[in-house]
Amino acid sequence: MTGPSGIPRTAATAPRDANAMRSETDCKGGGPTHDVARVLLGAPAQGLGAAARGENDRGTPNRGPAAKVYGALDLGTNNCRLLVARPSRRGFLVIDAFSRIIRLGEGVLRSGRLSEAAMARTVDALRVCSDKMRRRGVSRSRLIATEACRIAENSGEFIERVKHETGLSIEIVSRETEAKLAVSGCASLIDRNADWALVFDIGGGSSELIWLDLSNLQRPWRRSLFDRLDVQNSIAAWTSLPVGVVSLAERHGGRDVTPEGYEAMVRDVMQSLAAFEAEHRFGERTAGRGVHFLGTSGTVTTIAGIHLALPVYERSRVDGCWLGAGEVRDVSDKLLAMSYAQRAAQPCIGHERADLVLAGCAILDALLRIWPCERLRVADRGLREGILATLMAEDGHDRRPGQRNREPDERPSR
Repeated sequence: MTGPSGIPRTAATAPRDANAMRSETDCKGGGPTHDVARVLLGAPAQGLGAAARGENDRGTPNRGPAAKVYGALDLGTNNCRLLVARPSRRGFLVIDAFSRIIRLGEGVLRSGRLSEAAMARTVDALRVCSDKMRRRGVSRSRLIATEACRIAENSGEFIERVKHETGLSIEIVSRETEAKLAVSGCASLIDRNADWALVFDIGGGSSELIWLDLSNLQRPWRRSLFDRLDVQNSIAAWTSLPVGVVSLAERHGGRDVTPEGYEAMVRDVMQSLAAFEAEHRFGERTAGRGVHFLGTSGTVTTIAGIHLALPVYERSRVDGCWLGAGEVRDVSDKLLAMSYAQRAAQPCIGHERADLVLAGCAILDALLRIWPCERLRVADRGLREGILATLMAEDGHDRRPGQRNREPDERPSR
């Protein structure tokens, strides 16, 4: 018997040890990893044992829909990431995770095709994901691919290869779907006392920007699965820039970056944003109002880790932390003054990201120049969490009294 992604349904197996439950990464520099066994909508989980034994967060056995195991995979231009989770009383409990830098989109802007080497690296990572989902007994999942597969002319062949070699059915999602999932994934970190929020996801091949008019949200807010989806109703406008850390670094060079080269990257991004701002005038509409940025990407988590001077990346200290605009610029200036080798030696960067991090800083710098904002909140969460919240809400978990299952919200204005 198989799930919707072609994964055979088997009983979940208990972890052999704590390391088996830790998010995997091939980033030798110790780049961002996930803390597994955390309730992502509320307080930390009560440990791995209950989830592995098939118990809920009250310590009683799971029965019925609550026993279902969900999977969410985000196959991006630069990374392959997986979360496996169970519903819990306050959201969901992550029981397994995986993250690997695969650079699927390497060179795709020049050639228009996914390279053989990039596809091979990605298939290897997806085999690990398939095995984890099978061992955990995932019965419902959504596995998505984003910009690299959207633009590559051979993405269809690649998707077929993945299905044949791993058994996984990958869905290439639209930029709109990606934006909405990003909002749902980090919605619990939105400051409900703000009037406006800009949610942004700086990816490898594209960057999603979503302006939220928070006056449309009802108060009080329970931070439930349904509340995360309700945030989509506050979308005032969104855009997907064809600019990400990989594409920008390939265009301008990311290894040896001069101040002049960095400014060229910032100008490139600002030019890409000009038409969107001219149409919606968010600079004018948000002036003098309560505004904050909410960033979900490796760029902002890396900046936070460096600002906090972490000897190793700690998700518990980064996820949800606040940074001032001046602190963001200080980190960018510090990284710009470093050589490639010095950036690679940073514990929150490593060799895998050392040639990409300044491109990410340039994208964020452009956002801050167009829409000056003094408060930035960091989210070490995003598409996968949005997928999990959506799937579980559709299945009726954490439903409000008297509330029926519903279809996803209608299209927001762009």
